[in-house]
Amino acid sequence: MTALLDELKIRARLGLNAARREEAGAGQIRLRHCLNQAARDVGFAHWEHARAVLGGLATRDDDMGTFWHAPRTGILLNLWLARYEQARAALEADPAAFLLPYRRQFMVVQADFIAELGLDARHPAWAETSHDLVAGYGGDAWLLLAGQRLKAPRSSFVSS
Repeated sequence: MTALLDELKIRARLGLNAARREEAGAGQIRLRHCLNQAARDVGFAHWEHARAVLGGLATRDDDMGTFWHAPRTGILLNLWLARYEQARAALEADPAAFLLPYRRQFMVVQADFIAELGLDARHPAWAETSHDLVAGYGGDAWLLLAGQRLKAPRSSFVSS
């Protein structure tokens, strides 16, 4: 989990260095500002939000941000559910589907949605999570998929 947070820290430091090069008044920009921006860029409200979720400290009822969502998925048909139990039942009814967290809700989506996230729906890690990123939260397969998600194109993220 530290690798995920380290990636965001690197992005924040790069952003800080760029800001310092570009602006004479950039002395007012601090690393904490850049950490918050790096977190917002991948779907979290701020750095502490990203640290909790990507650090494995969140629970199923916590706000998981928009990390597992992408702008172009709005045209796709997906199930949005308020309760995990409902989402789990929908996933069991469609074994080809995927269950993802979204803020404090749940989505049951298809492979085309996963592709919009910049991920491969056929990757073996999905089978390890049983296509359920809520139940698989924090596990090795989840970490692998979250790492791949972080490396997805910036345009595949929705800012919080």
